[in-house]
Amino acid sequence: MSKIPITPIEKMSYILTSFLLLTSITLCANAQLIKKTYIIQMDKSAMPNTFSNHLDWYSSKVQSVVSNSVEAEMDYEERIIYTYQTAFHGLAAKLSQEETEKLEAEDGVLAIFPDTKYELHTTRSPTFLGLEPLHRSTNNIGSNKLVDHDVIVGVLDTGIWPESESFNDTGLRAVPSHWKGACETGRGFTKSHCNKKIVGARIFYHGYEAAAGKFDEQTEYKSPRDQDGHGTHTAATVAGSPVHGANLQGYAYGTARGMAPGARIAAYKVCWSGGCFSSDILSAVDKAVADGVNVLSISLGGGVSSYYHDSLSVAAFGAMERGVFVSCSAGNAGPEPVTLTNVSPWITTVGASTMDRDFPAYVKLGNGANVTGVSLYKGRNKLSAKKQYPLIYMGSNSTSPDPRSLCLEGTLDPKRVSGKIVICDRGISPRVQKGQVVKNAGGLGMVLTNTAANGEELVADCHLIPAVAIGEKKGKELKDYVLTSRKATANLAFLNTRLGIRPSPVVAAFSSRGPNFLTLEILKPDVVAPGVNILAAWSGAIGPSSLTTDHRRVKFNILSGTSMSCPHVSGIAALLKSKHPEWSPAAIKSALMTTAYVHDNTIKPLRDASTAESSTPYDHGAGHINPSRALDPGLVYDIEPKDYFEFLCTQKLTQTQLAVFGKYSNRSCTHSLASPGDLNYPAISVVFPEQKSISVLTSHRTATNVGPPVSKYHVVVSPFKGASLKVVPDTLNFTRKYQKLSYKIIFIAKSRPAEPEFGGMVWKDGVHKVRSPIVITYMAPI
Repeated sequence: MSKIPITPIEKMSYILTSFLLLTSITLCANAQLIKKTYIIQMDKSAMPNTFSNHLDWYSSKVQSVVSNSVEAEMDYEERIIYTYQTAFHGLAAKLSQEETEKLEAEDGVLAIFPDTKYELHTTRSPTFLGLEPLHRSTNNIGSNKLVDHDVIVGVLDTGIWPESESFNDTGLRAVPSHWKGACETGRGFTKSHCNKKIVGARIFYHGYEAAAGKFDEQTEYKSPRDQDGHGTHTAATVAGSPVHGANLQGYAYGTARGMAPGARIAAYKVCWSGGCFSSDILSAVDKAVADGVNVLSISLGGGVSSYYHDSLSVAAFGAMERGVFVSCSAGNAGPEPVTLTNVSPWITTVGASTMDRDFPAYVKLGNGANVTGVSLYKGRNKLSAKKQYPLIYMGSNSTSPDPRSLCLEGTLDPKRVSGKIVICDRGISPRVQKGQVVKNAGGLGMVLTNTAANGEELVADCHLIPAVAIGEKKGKELKDYVLTSRKATANLAFLNTRLGIRPSPVVAAFSSRGPNFLTLEILKPDVVAPGVNILAAWSGAIGPSSLTTDHRRVKFNILSGTSMSCPHVSGIAALLKSKHPEWSPAAIKSALMTTAYVHDNTIKPLRDASTAESSTPYDHGAGHINPSRALDPGLVYDIEPKDYFEFLCTQKLTQTQLAVFGKYSNRSCTHSLASPGDLNYPAISVVFPEQKSISVLTSHRTATNVGPPVSKYHVVVSPFKGASLKVVPDTLNFTRKYQKLSYKIIFIAKSRPAEPEFGGMVWKDGVHKVRSPIVITYMAPI
């Protein structure tokens, strides 16, 4: 039988069809192998009794579908990138299409969702605070609504790194005409480093040199340039320009922006390698007020002394007189009580809280258990995912402190540590330095365990070696495992960034606590704001761990502390000042306090990270800041400088001591305040004295209407066990804007509980909720 000849066109068509068919088959095969991220919802109640925890069960499910895959040799636990345990139960894992189809048939699997891409708008705190809509509506570059461009924030810190993209001035209008500051020059800092974003930069060092001697100008910048990183971070948090793609080695990827991205920054360098001195700080505040700043952000503290004996307090009083809002960090001495700094009532004292973002990591133990922690490690010294490494703890079960368990410099024996993962207790030395000590001794990794002082609070660090931080309870279990097992082993795994953490916010364990022992009637801190794992701009002169041995250089860094929460409030204050330029510093503080919230994203009372129990006003003050509500608070409690002076008159100061408070030095006390608790403060704190005969106390307040001209407010007061409260009048009828109406709160003691009682009072008009925390303290009767 003869063959039918094939024409050239038919031949070409055949070849093309075969090629397309083979390509299609290859693509289909590759599609089965390509791994994507999927979210797997699990039926929590379906976990078999053979598993001790859900993570092990989730891991087994993933293992069951990857064991026969082409890449079975890959550790299946590396596939799991998240686990969910609260509102959503399940995990997120990297799977191929074939593996996903297999997993769908497994018992206990409710649903599988492909990971959907969302556009990143922020590194988190502006979105967490609800600022994104405000930024879009009022801060668009080129918009005519850039009212916050006229607000200048003075940042007292370690200087500024001007090359950071966070200080780009593209689109900003001319420098405000009221600005009288200067751009001082020095090594590494010229006039050109100031722009329409960094409108001024000054240095203050004479006090430092007087105390510590002249510093080496070759090793330290005697100029506004920031060698430490702290000042750059706080300045960018206040008013940094938007920077897309900001991250720390891949962590917290998004768009970084300050709280008031259109505001201007004036950098006042008051801190050097040997510390910050009050004389320099006082000079900087004085100069900043003269320069024309509207807000001062001061993430510094030096203990507590009498109002008249605290130079920062005195300087802040002068700034307040000139209409400058002053916010300061509360300190990082928590969770011990009575550890606050910067407690003057004319200063806004800011504590720290968490956000709904975390950086999960975990310790995989040789006994099959997994301990969850946090970390920002991402380096070359990676541990093999397929191996287990010897785990060692140099301490013991004894309660006596052991320098070796703290991994202090020179305490680790290389012969015992080399090639192992070392457990280090938190305390005394910096967290990242402990990792360096382990590395120097030949250790391969570190598990940093909290002690009772830190509880379950986890702070992520950019370590130089693989390291995971874990809580106190899990730390004890881990150490027991090591001390009771001959061959304890572990590995460390890092899961990058996770959002939607619940509960949040939580009051940070390190955040300093009240009460304010100088004046119990002035409740401190005032508010809490994000201060844990905050991403912002960084200095190019130092690595992210701040260790001299760290040669990495990053544009952004993640830090924790009330130093980070303070600039959040400073930036929000700048936004309020831009919208309400006529408001006094006290009115701005009132708006921040009376609109703060006291419940987390699970609709439960704010919690304390150190105890996992509900926090109190001694921990969180009036609550967590709520910027969108603060812009329209309805009512404010205003305070004039003379009112603060009258408050000082209740503090039994001499005329000489009163004289330090500026223009009122020659003023005699009129005693218009019956007690310090009568200061028109947004928070209410009363103290029943020891005398049982005094069973009735009265506090007075005056509210100013900044909402609709015609407004009617009704009051709601929470009940107290030890006292009954009555507000007179219980209704406020306003007929015009800025009208002031007064009321009084009558406290009648019924019993005298040993501990303070906490509650609140809310004025409502159907739109606004103006809340004041209330604290009642009962002194032990004589």
